[in-house]
Amino acid sequence: METRIDHITGGIYRISSWEEQFGITFNQFLIDDERPTLIHTGTHDQYDAIRGAISQVLDPATLANIVLLHWEGDENGGMDRFMAEAPGSELVGSALSIGLNAHGFGLHERVRGFMDGERLELGKHTLRFLETPHVHHWDSMMIAEESTNSLFPSDLYLQPGDQPPVVTENLSGAMIEAYRGVGIFAHENPVRAVDERIAALSPDWIHSMHGGTLTGESLHYFSQALQEKEFAYAGWLLGRDLTAAAERS
Repeated sequence: METRIDHITGGIYRISSWEEQFGITFNQFLIDDERPTLIHTGTHDQYDAIRGAISQVLDPATLANIVLLHWEGDENGGMDRFMAEAPGSELVGSALSIGLNAHGFGLHERVRGFMDGERLELGKHTLRFLETPHVHHWDSMMIAEESTNSLFPSDLYLQPGDQPPVVTENLSGAMIEAYRGVGIFAHENPVRAVDERIAALSPDWIHSMHGGTLTGESLHYFSQALQEKEFAYAGWLLGRDLTAAAERS
């Protein structure tokens, strides 16, 4: 598995690892600022590779914020190792995720939960938190970065394949097929409501967790597909047809 780091815009770096088994990249984002911030940690086993990528820009021990956008292995599987190396860091998530998940796993110190509209100052960058329940977990949130007019949407607007750091082409059809096969969204309605909210924000950069960063000009392809096509769970999980299995049992 190859891990690379690329500067995208205004001190925001994309760290990307191609996972041939799943046919997608797994991305983390590093914000270089007075209070350096990592968004997504990758899995526990990816720590060394991701740490190595971060060290090309700054000392991982100086991380101030380790941000998870929902509680899942590829979002925060490496949180314990990053927090151990950066003793001044805090684990940041939605208030729901911190209250239910972090506390439930025994994390009561150096954790901080945010609600919709609250902000976190990093120096030159400002993070604004958006609560986005059921896209795709009930504790999910997204983050807008105000100085670059960026959005961190986690699993929304993914693109399968080993994509370059910035994507401008229309890959929305592949996105819809991936969502159908993986089954991460229980229903279209919450996703479409969040997509409408994002369209109103009109971000210039959309830093997808899987795939490349989308430009604001290309976002409409993906928004239109989400609004017009079916993509919610229909019996398939990670390529397995559970409907057929249930009929056989």
